[in-house]
Amino acid sequence: MDAMGILRQVREGDLSPEEAFKKLQLQPIEDLGYARIDHHRALRQGASEVIYGESKTAEQVAGIAERMAEAGSTNILITRLSPEKAAFLCERVDARYDPTSRIAIAAPKDIAQPIGHVVIATGGTSDMPVAEEAALTAQTLGSHVVRLYDVGVAGLHRLLSQAEELQRARVVIAVAGMEGALASVIGGLVDCPVIAVPTSVGYGASFGGVAALLSMLTSCASGVSVVNIDNGFGAGFLAHRINKLGEK
Repeated sequence: MDAMGILRQVREGDLSPEEAFKKLQLQPIEDLGYARIDHHRALRQGASEVIYGESKTAEQVAGIAERMAEAGSTNILITRLSPEKAAFLCERVDARYDPTSRIAIAAPKDIAQPIGHVVIATGGTSDMPVAEEAALTAQTLGSHVVRLYDVGVAGLHRLLSQAEELQRARVVIAVAGMEGALASVIGGLVDCPVIAVPTSVGYGASFGGVAALLSMLTSCASGVSVVNIDNGFGAGFLAHRINKLGEK
């Protein structure tokens, strides 16, 4: 049971304050031997702990997700998960898997009223896996997300035709490989924060995304910040936090 459930039991008279205190003492950290689950992450940060799936075994991923769900967590994000591990997870836990982003969502729960307006733009179709990682992260946390895919600077009119949508955003995520110019162009069109995500898409001299990273870091547009190469999750999480500020 999560902390809110314990407090509701106290309010309804089903649990004494002393018993609740003992239960809450056991809540913060659960040691599984191979992982220490932070059950109070949602209380401190507004979102449950996120499971990084790439370097864990299928059994470890499923075990962590199972215990988090049993403790009351919902919409548990599991990133960088292979289809094979996802299949194992879905046998053990109620979960949805998206192969494009390689994200699984355990104990899924629909968001009744998504907040704000996060726009995610990509330079090309090849950037979609990273963009979808950002989009699903922000959506799962509760943000309203709009996708503008394949609007790169090689055909600038494609981006300019979406100027109205861009200007409605509280935050824009610009996902691009090659030379990474998309972030600078968007930064010159909007009055909100722009989160630039360099991708490893590109020919030899793009150096696996380093060219786009350096281009974004040296952007002449104001209000552009940069996350690491292919880090769609980090961009989506940050975008949601910025977006949420508009609700306060």
